[in-house]
Amino acid sequence: MATAQRYMPLGVEPDVYAGMTWVGLIGFRVTGTCLGPHLRLPYAGTFTEVNVRLYSRDVAGRRGVVFLSLDADRLAFVLAARTAGLPYVWSRCRPTAMPGTSRGYGYEVERFRGQGNSSFSAYPDMDHRALDGLSLWLTARFGLHTRVGQRVFYLPIAHRPWPLYHAAATAFDDALVCAVGLTVHGPPDSVLYSPGVRTRFGQPLQVRG
Repeated sequence: MATAQRYMPLGVEPDVYAGMTWVGLIGFRVTGTCLGPHLRLPYAGTFTEVNVRLYSRDVAGRRGVVFLSLDADRLAFVLAARTAGLPYVWSRCRPTAMPGTSRGYGYEVERFRGQGNSSFSAYPDMDHRALDGLSLWLTARFGLHTRVGQRVFYLPIAHRPWPLYHAAATAFDDALVCAVGLTVHGPPDSVLYSPGVRTRFGQPLQVRG
């Protein structure tokens, strides 16, 4: 808890499940990004992202995440997002398929300046939905906390519940978590897969410390 607290902005604390807080390594594809209801970004708005996150809760009780790093392969998006206080890193990020199967998924990250290359993959079990309390707690995050200058904001995110499945990690060679200053040991305690949802960002709300 004390380690996670060092990464929290003012007015935000680590969220806990069963007395513990967690660090997440998440990979996904972003597609069809729009500015407003109609302005689609066909190139800059489609990219691969891998992020390292902690789970957060602010003084108003709003649950979210605090991003420690976000690797993406679209420079224009990375530069724009950094102005909003998000720690994006321009990297070679790409999804990978497991050899010999059409149902395995993974990601590779190669940072242009080193210090954090990563690759991981998993095999989802599409016959078993992930409906347990921990899986829902890890993924039902409808906002993020970020610091912009001297102020802290909560950015709400709206989406329907994730279609979520348990998965088995088949490869895990990660340095991204270590690169942000955290130390973890052993294989992941939770591995999940989702085919994705459409997401909408709301107006930022200032967090009062």
